[in-house]
Amino acid sequence: MTQTQDIAALIGSRICHDLISPLGAIGNGVELLSMTGQSQSPEMMLIAESVENANARIRFFRISFGAAGADHIVSRSEVTSVLGAAARGGRLSYVWEPKEDQPRREVRAAFLALQCLETAMPIGGHIHVRKDGATWELLAEANRLKIDAPLWDCLAGHCDQDSLSPAHVQFALLPRAVADAGRRLSVEIREQEVVIRF
Repeated sequence: MTQTQDIAALIGSRICHDLISPLGAIGNGVELLSMTGQSQSPEMMLIAESVENANARIRFFRISFGAAGADHIVSRSEVTSVLGAAARGGRLSYVWEPKEDQPRREVRAAFLALQCLETAMPIGGHIHVRKDGATWELLAEANRLKIDAPLWDCLAGHCDQDSLSPAHVQFALLPRAVADAGRRLSVEIREQEVVIRF
């Protein structure tokens, strides 16, 4: 990765790290209030749910956008915990098939690919992640797909980064993350499926 990309990843790690602590403190406060019987109010339930959702997204973003050293490993339990929390109450479901712990760089690429796939499924769907030998495959299935062609062109190296919104930065980062993991990226778009391999 370039020095600029390294710095951007370190910034991502720093932001996620600094937000985890206050969110954890809020969660602990909600838990303490629940012991007094106050957690059953609609307001407290909304706060608890919001903290849980924020924690899930921060953990997801830390893997996606944070620094990933060559020797860093992500445990399967951490990945499934993050994906389970991200899916709770949402429109998407995830199956993470790899049984072993995985290199952080590869998991980072997989999480960026998940975010790309999410944009194609505005009304929800199912994403299955498998690893066959060294090859990752992410299969997204939905009754209705919405493919924004200029975004998906970024994955083939034809990207106007100046026109990308912050919500779509994963399309610029995924090819770099895949190259950083020493892999090649391929995408297949079908009527009700999108497959990303690297």
